[in-house]
Amino acid sequence: MTPEEYVEAVLGLVDRIPPGRVMSYGAVADALTEDSGRTSARLVGAIMSRHGGGVPWHRVVNAAGGMPPGLAAEARARWLAEGTPLRQDRVDMRAASWWPGESM
Repeated sequence: MTPEEYVEAVLGLVDRIPPGRVMSYGAVADALTEDSGRTSARLVGAIMSRHGGGVPWHRVVNAAGGMPPGLAAEARARWLAEGTPLRQDRVDMRAASWWPGESM
């Protein structure tokens, strides 16, 4: 898989995350490892930072269920609008995590 194909794979997977559910950066990397050979949550974060504006970026969070401070307020508003399970200012990862192929 070329770097450009990996960017498209990341964005395509993020676009499939259902409303009210999330994946961590690491989970996105893990879900694509078999096809891509890449395992870097940081690479997923970089892709989301550079190219994620056209997909539901707020559905990809850090492992603790949070967002970078500059995005936290907007992400929280989107999480509330979608009914994403929260624990104070973070996503409840146990309740909201999603994996490709999983039904709602």
